[in-house]
Amino acid sequence: MFDLRRIFYVNRTVICIIVTIVFISLVTLFSAANGSIYPWVVKQFLRFLLGLGIFGLIVASDIRWWSTQAYLIYVVILVMLVLVELMGFVGMGAQRWLDLYIFNLQPSELMRVALILALARYFSFMEIEETRRLKNLVIPMLLLFVPMLLVMRQPDLGTAILLLGSGLAIFFVSGVPWWFFATGFAIVASAIPILWNFLYEYQQKRILIFLNPESDPTHAGYHISQSKIALGSGGFTGKGWLKGTQSHLNFLPEKQTDFIFTMFAEEFGFIGCMVVISLFCILFFWGFTVADHAKHKFGKLVAIGITTTLFLYVFINMAMVMGLLPVVGIPLPFMSYGGTAMITLMLSMGILTSVSVPRFRKSLS
Repeated sequence: MFDLRRIFYVNRTVICIIVTIVFISLVTLFSAANGSIYPWVVKQFLRFLLGLGIFGLIVASDIRWWSTQAYLIYVVILVMLVLVELMGFVGMGAQRWLDLYIFNLQPSELMRVALILALARYFSFMEIEETRRLKNLVIPMLLLFVPMLLVMRQPDLGTAILLLGSGLAIFFVSGVPWWFFATGFAIVASAIPILWNFLYEYQQKRILIFLNPESDPTHAGYHISQSKIALGSGGFTGKGWLKGTQSHLNFLPEKQTDFIFTMFAEEFGFIGCMVVISLFCILFFWGFTVADHAKHKFGKLVAIGITTTLFLYVFINMAMVMGLLPVVGIPLPFMSYGGTAMITLMLSMGILTSVSVPRFRKSLS
């Protein structure tokens, strides 16, 4: 299962990019804490070191082992989601975490990886002709929608969207016909009036504020209004490190998590934003290249799923803080403060890197 020699095949450019993004995160969190390494910098750095260790272990593992354990991993994480429903504790108005005494675990983050593995396992042994039969799509649809509904009940609309996006990407690449997606879109579109009533009141307000941000700038629209002000005030070169007025005067909410890109933009401006976006674009390109070059279908589908999730993470977060999408609480990968998210991202990148190791690209038996 493990072979440490695989570590020597790691793409060093990718590692450097991840380390650079994390360094940018630490610099921004230091500024968010008004020039202090507490309370965020130290914890974020330690979590990254732990994630780096997990990354190394994952890279040393054979991707074929992940295929054999995919369903088991999915079931374990699904049970955790059920436990969140039954005994999870509430924080920031949502019931998303399990108290493991040593640390708090957010199973919905882990489900992103588990779902990708399970769907990739299912479709990896299926010919394209078989994916065109509706009866063969019942199981993967259940694999997708059961955890998605559990996550929405927490409520965590952002993670549910990520699960849906990565799942549909694997469906598409596996050869599921276009009419399946068109039918699903038509059903969802026609059911919008009904689905609206199932949204929590604060979720409805976020959508209404997205459509008309100026309707309530001091309450429901406060986050996005302040975010736009901070983004615009950064200008081309930014106000300078530790000099962001919107963030340091506490006008910008959640500056260490969901709106960390806004804080970074205010201090480092358009130039800094383009650097971060470019780094992420290189990761996207590398991830899809790994998928394109993978010799076995399971590895290809896993690479597509992980890279799509990473792209959705970045796209939705940046569009959200710019007011181009409703605020749904999705963090920026490797930058936003958060324990489970950092560990899950490093685990995901480890699996993606394991697929990319040239020496071990062999067909699954």
